[in-house]
This record gives sequence, structure tokens and C-alpha cells, in this order.
Amino acid sequence: MKTVQKIQDIDLKKLINKSYGDDRDLEEKVAGILRKVREQGDEAIYELTAAFDGVDLKASGLRVTDQEIWEAYRKVDDEYLEAISQAINNVRTYHEKQKRVSWFDTTEDGSILGQIIRPLQRVGIYVPGGTAAYPSSVLMNALPAAVAGVEEIVMVSPPLKDGSLLPEVLVAAAECGVKEIYKVGGAQAVAALAFGTASIAQVDKITGPGNIFVTLAKKMVYGTVDIDMLAGPSEILILADESAVPEELAADLLSQAEHDRLASAILISPCSDLLEKTVIEVERQLEVLPRAEIARASWDTYGAAILVENLEEGINHVNRIAPEHFELVVQDPFAWLGKVKNAGAVFLGRYTPEPVGDYFAGPNHVLPTGGTARFYSVLGVDTFVKRMSVINYSEKALQRDVAQIAYLARKEGLEAHARAIEARQKPL
Repeated sequence: MKTVQKIQDIDLKKLINKSYGDDRDLEEKVAGILRKVREQGDEAIYELTAAFDGVDLKASGLRVTDQEIWEAYRKVDDEYLEAISQAINNVRTYHEKQKRVSWFDTTEDGSILGQIIRPLQRVGIYVPGGTAAYPSSVLMNALPAAVAGVEEIVMVSPPLKDGSLLPEVLVAAAECGVKEIYKVGGAQAVAALAFGTASIAQVDKITGPGNIFVTLAKKMVYGTVDIDMLAGPSEILILADESAVPEELAADLLSQAEHDRLASAILISPCSDLLEKTVIEVERQLEVLPRAEIARASWDTYGAAILVENLEEGINHVNRIAPEHFELVVQDPFAWLGKVKNAGAVFLGRYTPEPVGDYFAGPNHVLPTGGTARFYSVLGVDTFVKRMSVINYSEKALQRDVAQIAYLARKEGLEAHARAIEARQKPL
């Protein structure tokens, strides 16, 4: 059984700062997939889908049909429709508050300076499959794009063995207004979105988490298209005091450990008794967890119960780690919130376990991992817009500034720049 460790006896970076991209063999494989799709288009996608997913889609095609959407609705129950509808409402309402507006400012000399906000035209969202399927990922990618005003939202997701997508995923996409869906996953899906094929037109940006092949592919196509971030395995870090309940903390730790063998689940506390009881409770809950094998591998390798002197020290380590999900389970969480500098999302108090954010509350669950919350932000409406500067100089302003602009241009050795300014200069 895992033991409680003191903070000075543990290397936190080995627990959470993991990144994809250091495996040369995998990089070469992904590069080969990208090249194949770029050169052979749909034929490559059919071939790779058959090889990796064991599915032959040549007869049915890559795109999900209206008939398949209709059949998906028949397979889900009313309870699912009610829950997904409420979640959509919550997520949409939250993201509506993130919308920016264009602005213009007129100066005293008559110049106009401004900024125009424009949505991206076409984006691709990747929805993972494999060991688990995620209808919630549809909401978290599609809804902020829709709120931003993106006209074409394209979804890709790996097919099941029968060549279909889970009905829950298809219904979630339909409820979010996604009309273009393709049964393709992995690096080949990223390649199709980035380069375009006969069936799948090129997008401007690719968002959404995936496995190591998807992440490496996104890394390699960046520049051809934009991406949201390079997502690694899921993480949760909990800072708790004596008011926390061990059974609840254990459940929260395992909620992320069950995602992936590489997921991190860390508890930090100044209370040794709480740490010890939570470790025991994790072991008890693992015995009855359906995904126990995955959660066990995660907990044994990347899990930890860490003792610190006080909450202040704990917060300092939180900011060093910059976790994807940070639960602050203390008596007065708002008193400590101002000290949190680096985290993808912060969950305050006993009644805000991480899955509240995963599914329902409204904030996005596509978050920076591997310590990148130091500089990356959560996915949101800003992910799907671009800013354009607007400059309209008046004659008065140009005459006033011409000498300084020309001077700076010549300092950079750009004579033509200076002359372009001086060509409009009026004689004194």
C-alpha cells in the first residue's frame, strides 16, 4: 500500500510534469501517417482505419449520415437527453459571458484605432474514443466554437468495431448543432483536418484531447493549422485540511486515475492523519472500481499522498506544479484562492468535486496539462476567434509623427519604410 511521504522526500516533476514528444520511434510513425494522408488522401484514411481500428469504411464512407443520427436518437433514453440538454445549457451560458466585442477609439487629431474580433471560419474538434468515450468532450469543444460564431464545426472520432460511433456521442453532437461528423480517429484524423482530403475539407484549427498519436500529430501540423494545446495525461491535485473527508478525497483522486494509466492523482495536506486515512480509502475503493486496473496503475506510479508543514507551503507547491485540475478542499477556500497562480481549473470546497466541472457546471474541461498551466489557458471562446488591428491615421496625425516614424525606420535600416512616410509629408 502507498505510504505518506514528506514533500522534501519526493520529486514532484516525476509525478506530473510529463509531456509527449520525446519518443523518436513514435514521432517517426506519426510523421509517416501524416505524410501518407497528405499524399494519398481518403485512400490512406481507409487503409489506416482498417489497420488501427479494424474497421473497413470503404462501403459506408467516412461521413456520418442523417440516418445514423436518427438511429442514435432512438438508442438513447429520455434521461440522457434531459441530462445532456441541461449540461449544454450550462456550458453555453457560461461561455456566452466570455464573448469579446470589437472596439474603435477616435483620438483628438481624428485618427481611428481599433480592434475587430472575427470567428474562425472552420474548425475541427477531436473527440476521443478507445478505452472510454466522451460525449462531454463534444460539448466542451463544440459549444465555445458555436458561441464564438464559427460557421463550420467538424467533428472526428474513432469508430467502434462495427464502424459506428457511440449514439451518446452522436446525439451530443447533434444537440450542439454539429452537422459534419466523420468516423476517423488517431493521427490520420488530424492529418485529414490539417491537409484536407476529397471527403474532409481542411480546417483552420484543431482542438480536443487525444492519445499520444493525436497529440504528436497536432504538434507536427501546427503552423499548417492552429491547435489549442498539447494535452497530456489527466491530472488532479488536491490540497486539503482537517475539514476534508477521506472517503470523498479518495473518490476524487480515483476520478482522474481511472482515465489513464499515466494520469496523476496527488493529495497534499498538513494533516498526516487525513493523508493516511485517504490512502487506506483509496485501496478500499479500488477493490470495487470497474476501471480498477487502469486506476491502480495510475495510483501506484503517479499517485501520492504528501505531507507539508502548512497550507501556505502547500499552495506554493501547487503553483510550482501548475496542475490541470486543482481541488482546494479547506474550511475557507476563498481565503486561499487569491494565492493560486497556476492551475487549469480550480474547484473550491467540499461540494465541488472535479466531475462537476467535467460534465455540468459550465466552465470548460479542456485544460492545460503537464505543468503548462503556467502559460496556457483553458479552452474557451477566445480559442475560436482572432483579433485584427484597425488603423486609420488622420492627415494631422501623420504630419505630426512623420519625422519620428521615418527616424525609427532608418534606425532599422529600412529606407523604403521611411520614404513611404515622407512621401506624404507636406513642406513646412
